[in-house]
Order: sequence, then C-alpha cells, then structure tokens
Amino acid sequence: MAATLSLLKHPIIPPKNQQFRTKLYIPNNKINFEKTPQKLINETLIHLKSDALPFAAIAVPFFLDTENALAVGGEFGILEGRSFALIHPIVMSGLFVYTLYAGYLGWQWRRVRTIQDEINELKKQVKPVAVTPDGTPPAEPPKSSPVEAKIQQLTEERKELIKGSFRDRHFNAGSILLGFGVFEAVFGGVNTWFRTGKLFPGPHLFAGAGITVLWAAAAALVPSMQKGNETARNLHIALNALNVILFIWQIPTGIDIVFKVFEFTKWP
Repeated sequence: MAATLSLLKHPIIPPKNQQFRTKLYIPNNKINFEKTPQKLINETLIHLKSDALPFAAIAVPFFLDTENALAVGGEFGILEGRSFALIHPIVMSGLFVYTLYAGYLGWQWRRVRTIQDEINELKKQVKPVAVTPDGTPPAEPPKSSPVEAKIQQLTEERKELIKGSFRDRHFNAGSILLGFGVFEAVFGGVNTWFRTGKLFPGPHLFAGAGITVLWAAAAALVPSMQKGNETARNLHIALNALNVILFIWQIPTGIDIVFKVFEFTKWP
C-alpha cells in the first residue's frame, strides 16, 4: 500500500499540450481499450488493488519515500514517550555520582600504596639505638623521636585503610561503571532516534562519546596497573579526571535536552 501511494507521487498525466492516446492492456479479459487520462487513472487504481500486489512488494525499495520511512510518528509506541526519554538522564545522573564514588575508592587504594612508601622513607631517618659495649640495649630505653611517632601514626592509618578493601571495591565499581555507562550511552542515542528519527550532532553528543571512550581506555590500563606499572596508574588517573570534567561540562546541555523532552513528548 505504501508503494502504491508513493507511486502516485510520480506524474502519470503528461502536460495538456501533449496530445496522446494510451492503450491499457488488461490480462484478465485480454481487450485493449483506448482511455482518456482521467479514465486511465481510475482503471489503474482498480487494477493495482486487485492484481498488482506482487508488483507493489517488489517496487517498495524503488518507490517508497525514504524520509517518510524513517520519520517517527507513533510507530514505536511507548519507546517514543516521556517515560523512556527520562531513563537516560536519570541513569546518567546516578552514574555521575557513582563516578565520583569510584574515584574516591581509587584514591583510597592509592593511599594504601603510597603511605607505605612514606613509612619506608621515614624509617631511613631513624637513628639506630645505642647499645653497651657488650651488645645489650641500655637499661633505660630512649624516648621515641618525632620521626618514629610519625611512622607509628602512618602504620596505624595504613592498617585501617587495608581493612576497607578499597582495592577490590574500586575494581568492582569501575567494572559496574564501564558496563552500565557504555550501555546507557548507546541507549541515549537510540532513544533520541526513537523520539525524533535522527541524532543531533552537538556538544552533548560529542561529550558523551568522549566519556564512553575514556571509560574504555581507562579500563584497558588495568592489566598493566596490576603488574605495578606506575605510568599506567598515572595515565589511568588522568583519563578518569578528564572524564569527570567532561561529565560536569555535559550537565547543562543535558538539562536543556530534558526541558525539550517535557516540551515535545507526552506520558507515558
């Protein structure tokens, strides 16, 4: 039917200044009729309704208007509605907060590693304990120095950090962020196409694509980080810091899109 209607967009009746007579061949009765232009149109419509269904199916790719085929006007039902459109901003808001939380966990795990380096450096500054000529320590132990007090403080702090299992928690948070983040980034573009029939190149779309790439790049550095590669660790931190900056920069454009969703969509 769509092909038939699209076929009617093409000119069937030539200009009036062209005098002609057309012969229409109808296989059913095998009789040739000479038709005027108006009668030709009527006979063609009747003939197409009854006998030209196979032709319509074959002609779809050639006669169907591609713009109308991609236009959105209720074909996807609830997928075009406000409920599905609001899923993306709600989930991405949660992922932004979760990104900050994952960063906190990663910083705490880094602190577990760096605090041990501080302790090792302080231990080099501790003076050896004086002993008697026979090798026994003095009867009265010396008072602890400020350096030793600092070492004790850092050691206790490190023990508390280890109890927090920040390494495993950071790894799990990053995995969840990568999985849900990539899925939701793709879903946002697909949902926009459901509602409008196209995408809108601009800051929000490009920033979202950049965030998705940074998630993947930061996750790709994990194997090297687990082997103790300090360069990979620093690059991992830099990529995630840039990710947070892009996320913050994307918020205003996301809010504008939410306003447009409420303006141009309806529940559900």
